[in-house]
Amino acid sequence: MTHCLPARLTGIGLTLRPFSSTDEPLIAQALDDAEIVRWATGAHLHHLPADERAAQWLSTRLAAWSDGVPHFAIADPDTDALTGYIGLRRIHNGNAEVGSWIAPWARGRGLAAGALVIAAGWALTLTVHGGLGLHRIALHHATGNPASCTVAAKAGLLLEGTMRQATTDHTGTRYDSHLHARLATDPDPRERVPTPP
Repeated sequence: MTHCLPARLTGIGLTLRPFSSTDEPLIAQALDDAEIVRWATGAHLHHLPADERAAQWLSTRLAAWSDGVPHFAIADPDTDALTGYIGLRRIHNGNAEVGSWIAPWARGRGLAAGALVIAAGWALTLTVHGGLGLHRIALHHATGNPASCTVAAKAGLLLEGTMRQATTDHTGTRYDSHLHARLATDPDPRERVPTPP
């Protein structure tokens, strides 16, 4: 099913936009990062020669976007330069899974959680209001990657449990995985009342 994808989504300190061929050099830099390779690329990409990974990764996302599958570049709102990736996959029956990474040079600024709040908020919005009309967004990550737990919690995805040996890294090593999810009926984290200092 082809979906109508937005030209841009904006949040505090970030923009979500389609990828372009000009993103390839920064994607190549990001894919040199050991943590991205370990947790966010899969064995198929890892087995390619290093100088071919960025082109292959990017061409897959560009093709998916043209088919209506939302794979967003996370970009600096002032320069439009790539700072990361967030995308939905396995979209079926009102459900989807989310995957993301933040480039090493952009970490520590809350971009992963901010991008997840924006992407999930759009995806869970009814189509008549410009969203994707999904009911459930799930995120699962290896328990050895605790930063993803923090991102999920900040973005309003509740921890639902542990899936035993459900995640593999690029070497084929299996890890337990935490499952987080947000439903369309859950509170929107953008509407949380700030805690007084």
